Formats: sequence, C-alpha cells, structure tokens
Amino acid sequence: MLIVNAIPHELGWSPIQHMVAIAGELLDCDVLTADRSRPSNSTKIFSVLRKRTRNGANDETCLLVCTGPADLLALLNIENWRKRFRYLAAWIIDSFWLDHIPRFIRLRNPFDHIFVTSLEDVDRWREITGVTTTWLPWGTDALRLGQGGAHRDWDLMRVGRQPSEWEDDIDAALAAESLGIRYRGRPDRSDLDALQNQKLMMTAYGASKFILAFSNAVNRDPNNHPTREYLTGRWVDALGCGSIVAGVAPRGPNTDGLLWAGATLELGGVRRSEGLQVVAAALRQWTPDLAAANYQMALRRLDWRWRFKELAEVYGVRSAPPNPGSPVARGTNRRANGYPNPLMTCNLRCGTHFGLHLRQN
Repeated sequence: MLIVNAIPHELGWSPIQHMVAIAGELLDCDVLTADRSRPSNSTKIFSVLRKRTRNGANDETCLLVCTGPADLLALLNIENWRKRFRYLAAWIIDSFWLDHIPRFIRLRNPFDHIFVTSLEDVDRWREITGVTTTWLPWGTDALRLGQGGAHRDWDLMRVGRQPSEWEDDIDAALAAESLGIRYRGRPDRSDLDALQNQKLMMTAYGASKFILAFSNAVNRDPNNHPTREYLTGRWVDALGCGSIVAGVAPRGPNTDGLLWAGATLELGGVRRSEGLQVVAAALRQWTPDLAAANYQMALRRLDWRWRFKELAEVYGVRSAPPNPGSPVARGTNRRANGYPNPLMTCNLRCGTHFGLHLRQN
C-alpha cells in the first residue's frame, strides 16, 4: 500500500501531516509526497479521454490524502497512475467544498473508493463519483500524544483564528486575570516544521483546562465554508489532551456523533466579557476527573487508529511485525492520570489492542 500525501507543509495542516506519518507507520506502508502543482490542461483532458486500466495492474494499492477536492488533481502527477494501482482511493479532508470537485472526477472518476470527513456529503460524493463513499472523520493522536493528567498550568488558552474581541492576546489576558483566570495566548511556533508543531501544540493543549474555539457559523473567515459547520484539528486535539473546548460548538450530523456531554463549554456567543464570566464560573466546578473523562472519550471516539482500522479493512491490510526500534514497537510506559497506554503494534493489531485498552478502563 502506498499513501500519497497531498497535504501542504504548513503549520495549520500539522495535525494531518502527523496523521499521515503515523498511518504510514501503523499500516506499514510507504508515504510519497505528492507533486501539488496543477497539471496542464492537456494532461487533464487526457485523463478524461483515456480510462484507467485495472486489468494487468500489479498488487500495489494507493490512498491519496488531500486537503480538499481540488487536490484530487495531484493524482495526475503520479507516474504511471493509470496502470500502476490495483486499487485506488482518496481521503478528502475538507470534503464539504463540493463545488471544487475537478471536472475529470465528474466526467471519468478513476477512484475505486472515496473517504470524506463530512457526513452530510457522503450521498452527494457517491452520486458524483459513482463509487462507494465512506465517512472517515477528523481524529487525533490521543493514544501517543494525548493525556488526561490533572496538572494544568493554564485555565484558558487561545489557538488559531478567533473573533475580533478575542484577537488581542494582551487585552484578553488582562481581562481574564481580573477574574482570576490564567490565560495563555498564542504559543510560539516559530522555526518549527509541521510534525514538531503538532507535538508542541498537543503539549500546550494538555497544559490547559479550557481551549478557546468558535464554530465558523459565528466566527466568519474567508478561509472557512460560509454555511457548513464542522470540527477542525483544534477541537479534536484539545479533547485528546483532556481539555474542554470553550466557545460555540458546531452543530450538525457531522459533529453531533463525535462530541459528548462535557466536551464543550458553551459561551453563548463571541462577546469576550460574557464568555470570560462563563469560564470563571466553570473553573469553580472543574475537577481533574473532567480531564480524565474527556481523554477517555477521545480515545473511544476520536483517535486516528479507529480511522486506520477502517482503512485497513477496506484495503485488506494484514498485520505485520513492527520495526523493533519504532515508537510503536517500544510502546510507552507513560501513564495519564492512572490510565496506561497499551503496547501498540501495527496494522489491524492496533485496533485489537486499542479496543482491549478501552474495555479495561
């Protein structure tokens, strides 16, 4: 199995870069960085005129991981893609941008299977592509990088884009301090690559009781979908580290099945003064058990290994001995609030051991 990584090496995409890295490790497959340059018009036309050949292809299979539908064009830059792969699938992260689906997919879809993160769009993708489409939502590396520990240096931390009233970290910190709230602004992420950034951010999430985040329905931005509400890495990574997400949660079928009671603290809007009052009241009720509970729920619902298990079943990947020197083979002896992390192997065995860990707790 080959994973083709069409995700840009930008800090905002570090959760997915990390996901691709551990998928390659746990599924015991090669990872190829895609050429993300746009193919020429002639190449795109040729992709429609000449059908992909499955007969005579070798046993190699391929998963293309994309930021959005437009990056499906990266397939055309893979050498000999028409004859090379016996089975070809794509996992589109921002799959809600249906109007960005390339014309060559609509006219002659070469993929055998499509994975999307937006549950609402499964039927539409199936109609457009004519192939099996599966919901494979966002996840987090709760098992390896997450924790449910009781010690938290900060009460509330801000990450990423925020509503205008929350944008100035100094003003927000002063307002929070007046209510006895320990507030942390943006972590310093300079001079880090995507994988280093992901580890830093997971450590930061684990040091705070609440993480600030608002649905794109109330925090408008040109980079966000104008109508569709959805979770992002900030939400699932915070929960994977035992934090509670404070703000306005996204609503809809895509998120309702992933979140749980206690995962979020609703602030009622984007006004900072009112929001800080809600956080201050919630802090008086906060206990270490809340962090442990969120961590356990993230293991059950959000860990990437559940997504990999589904991929492995679709691709027919069998368990193989892990690299003895890898972190997966070594496992970890770290305990998070009394919950042991199991020894992880790879491939389908990751799902087996993972499930055993959850049943024991």
